[in-house]
Amino acid sequence: MGKGEESDKITINVGGTRHETYKSTLRTLPGTRLAWLADPDAQSNFDFDGKSNEFFFDRHPGIFSYVLNYYRTGKLHCPADICGPLFEEELTYWGIDETDVEPCCWMTYRQHRDAEEALDIFESPEPGGGAGGEEPEEEGGREMALQRLGMDDRPPGAAGAAGGGGCCRNWQPKMWALFEDPYSSKAARVVAFASLFFILVSITTFCLETHEAFNIDVNVTETLVVGNTTTILLTHKVETEPILTYIEGVCVLWFTLEFLVRIICCPDKLLFVKNLLNIIDFVAILPFYLEVGLSGLSSKAARDVLGFLRVVRFVRILRIFKLTRHFVGLRVLGHTLRASTNEFLLLIIFLALGVLIFATMIYYAERIGAKTSDPRGSDHTHFKNIPIGFWWAVVTMTTLGYGDMYPKTWSGMVVGALCALAGVLTIAMPVPVIVNNFGMYYSLAMAKQKLPKKKKKHIPRPAPLDSPTYCKSEENSPRNSTQSDTCPLAVEE
Repeated sequence: MGKGEESDKITINVGGTRHETYKSTLRTLPGTRLAWLADPDAQSNFDFDGKSNEFFFDRHPGIFSYVLNYYRTGKLHCPADICGPLFEEELTYWGIDETDVEPCCWMTYRQHRDAEEALDIFESPEPGGGAGGEEPEEEGGREMALQRLGMDDRPPGAAGAAGGGGCCRNWQPKMWALFEDPYSSKAARVVAFASLFFILVSITTFCLETHEAFNIDVNVTETLVVGNTTTILLTHKVETEPILTYIEGVCVLWFTLEFLVRIICCPDKLLFVKNLLNIIDFVAILPFYLEVGLSGLSSKAARDVLGFLRVVRFVRILRIFKLTRHFVGLRVLGHTLRASTNEFLLLIIFLALGVLIFATMIYYAERIGAKTSDPRGSDHTHFKNIPIGFWWAVVTMTTLGYGDMYPKTWSGMVVGALCALAGVLTIAMPVPVIVNNFGMYYSLAMAKQKLPKKKKKHIPRPAPLDSPTYCKSEENSPRNSTQSDTCPLAVEE
């Protein structure tokens, strides 16, 4: 028995750390790299040291402890002090499915992918991805940048992939980065400040147009012909100061130029058209040109269209959302709201249930002390019906308390107190999740902005096909595998 156990033992040296286990333990997960070590011919297919009688793998020793523990206990846990991509790479190397990670560690394991997606959101659109307008040093880097921007249709590595398009291939990505990414170069910062200036000026003029000091009373004379009778009508009309119209015209010209340059130089026209900010930009520009074109017409239809366009002017205030391209904090806020959709839906559901419950309770609670002369019990209370109580419940649960409606009976006051307390608890529950999402996106955005440009990335050479560390093929050693019949990481290596 002792000799059998001794022959079943196996020593594995991972990154200088020796581990001892049984071959029967490794066979619990057939088809994985460690399971192949239990095969009779494993010594000829892996890096085996005959003197120390151990297999050697130049991998992360700390993660291997968790991998080997998975063979022993059947539970795969994720270390908290190891970066997610490194743990994922090690799992792939040892041929272990990532879905075997225990539920208690799954969220920790998934955090790195959420971080990578967030970093891709804040990726710089400038060719080369560096700050300060630096261009890629090598020609291959420039070609890859053009392909990433969609400016080069040729596959990577094709000869002359970026040189056959003339100067258009060179200035088009630069112009896109100039108007899209304020952090790409100094010129882009100047364009961003100019765009910010015109946005603020446009919003300021929009607000000043409603002030009495910039409104002029004008008497307009209209001639109305009915049959053989001609009637002169004197109407009163309010017009805006011409100076504000001229200022708005200059701003619209800048927005038009910016919109045309961005749509001409964008890598993906369809994606550009689908962007909500671009749609807002177009809708805010169009009414000004329509109003200028129809201002010279005197027909009734033209006047009706002009009146409608003046109402649509409020779309100009939506230009404030264009600041998200210039301020990372606003982009972080937008992505936080998008990532917290489930929490907002949960908050709305909780609030709707509370409103329905407390509106019904306050309606009947206020009728407990009703007088006999008032059978409906609506003379001494503000709550005439349950739908009116919806407004009171919303105002109370959100702790606004306008005071336009309030309970007058002791039972109604008890219901009001419970409603306010439930509102505080309901709103307070999803808020920490939203705050955590904002903190995560903000830290990732700041890290992306401050990340230095990598000069040269280290890429380890793959092991040659005749190397003893390269895993064996199906022809050399048949095995009973529940996964793939080929080496799951031959392509990875």
